[in-house]
Amino acid sequence: MNKTIEYIKKQIKDFQPEIGIILGSGLGDFADNLQGVRVRYNDIPGFETSTVAGHKGQLVFCEVEGKKAVIMQGRYHYYEGYHISRIVYPIKVMKKLGVKTLFITNAAGGVNKRYNAGDLMLITDHINLMGVNPLIGENDSSLGDRFPDMSEIYKKSLIDMAKKKAKELNIQIRQGIYAAMSGPSYETPAEINMLRIMGADAVGMSTVPEALVANYCGMDVLGISCITNSAAGVHPSRLSHAEVVETAEKVKTDFKKLLISIIREI
Repeated sequence: MNKTIEYIKKQIKDFQPEIGIILGSGLGDFADNLQGVRVRYNDIPGFETSTVAGHKGQLVFCEVEGKKAVIMQGRYHYYEGYHISRIVYPIKVMKKLGVKTLFITNAAGGVNKRYNAGDLMLITDHINLMGVNPLIGENDSSLGDRFPDMSEIYKKSLIDMAKKKAKELNIQIRQGIYAAMSGPSYETPAEINMLRIMGADAVGMSTVPEALVANYCGMDVLGISCITNSAAGVHPSRLSHAEVVETAEKVKTDFKKLLISIIREI
């Protein structure tokens, strides 16, 4: 960690981010036109390589609406073969750099039959079905408590603000529960039916580890899912990652407007 922080600070000088943003599949170009310092994961001691299409694999340090931010263009996934502690390492780095609010975005499958491809969903809670918890192991008391409370992982005040901004922008917004599976295979129709019975509205292969650790670190978290497809069994069509990226591309304008509007208010 010390080597990681030392290397990053050499690149960004006195810049101290207060907001962190994780951009999911197909949403990475939010940061393309922002002026700032770009640091590739491959060059940062302690960071891993993002191997998924649509993930650029770099940190962008920049200002967004007058707020200093660090943006992850792409993330790591458990299914890429990394230990769960590596998936959440960038969140701990953000904490050490001074980040207080974290926006987590993802592409997700719609479990709720009322959801359509292209909908945006505010995450109100989650169900961890990845089979692992990123807080297992020796606890770092400088980051958080051994047994952190998880009553409000996704900050209600941020959810309310996001709903208000979506209404002002005339953007339809959903809100619901996100279920995380390990992947990389998409879920079976029987598994989707199970998730629906459990109360999930959307399903994906990320976000939950990062949200758990951000909450553990004392950050305020807002999660936004882009519903890129109906989950298995909802419609007869086969699922593909290309469809995920294509749908995210179509809604990126609304996504950008909403995210910028929320950041402006913080």
